Amino acid sequence: MKTLIAYYSRAGENLSDGNIRTLTVGYTEIAARIVQRYTGGDLCPIRPVRPYSENFCECMNQSKQDLSRNILPHLSGTPIDLSGYGVIYLGYPNYWNTLPMPVVAFLEAHDLTGKIIRPFCTYEISGFGHSIRDLKRLCPGAEIREGLAVRGARVASEEETIAEWVSADPLPWNISTNDLRIRRNV
Repeated sequence: MKTLIAYYSRAGENLSDGNIRTLTVGYTEIAARIVQRYTGGDLCPIRPVRPYSENFCECMNQSKQDLSRNILPHLSGTPIDLSGYGVIYLGYPNYWNTLPMPVVAFLEAHDLTGKIIRPFCTYEISGFGHSIRDLKRLCPGAEIREGLAVRGARVASEEETIAEWVSADPLPWNISTNDLRIRRNV
C-alpha cells in the first residue's frame, strides 16, 4: 500500500516567532519533506491556480475572505488518482484556527473513504485549532489518526519529533524507530 504526502505550504512572508520573515520554502513544505524522508511516500503539493499573496497581511486577508465566504480555490493538477494510496499524510499551516481553503478544496475533490489520514500542521499561535474536527467533518469515511502540530519557526529543528511521530503509528508497513535513526545518519 502506497503513502502520499499531500500538503499546502506558502513561501514568502510568514509569521515567525512573532515577527514577519520572508521564506524561500514554506514551513509546511519543510515538514512534508521530512515526512517523505521517513516514509518514502510520494509528495503531492496542493497548489492553487491563483496563489495567495506573498505579503503576509494580504495573504491573511485573502484567506480570511475565502474562509468566511466558503470560496474554494481552483487547484492545479487535481483531482489525482488516489486509488493506490492507503495512507495520506496531510500537511497544512493553521489559517484562522482551521484548514486553509486550498486544503478544503483538495479534500472535496477526492473521495477519501477507507483511507488513513495522518494530519500534520505548522502554526505560530494555536496548534491544530479546530482543524481536526473540521477534517473529520470533511472526510467522514476516512480514518483520521493522531496528528502532529509543529511550531513553524522551529520545524527544521523538529526532525526527530516528526520522525518519532511517523514511526509511532501502528501501520504494518511503517519502519521502526531504529531504521529512522539509520536513515537520518545516512
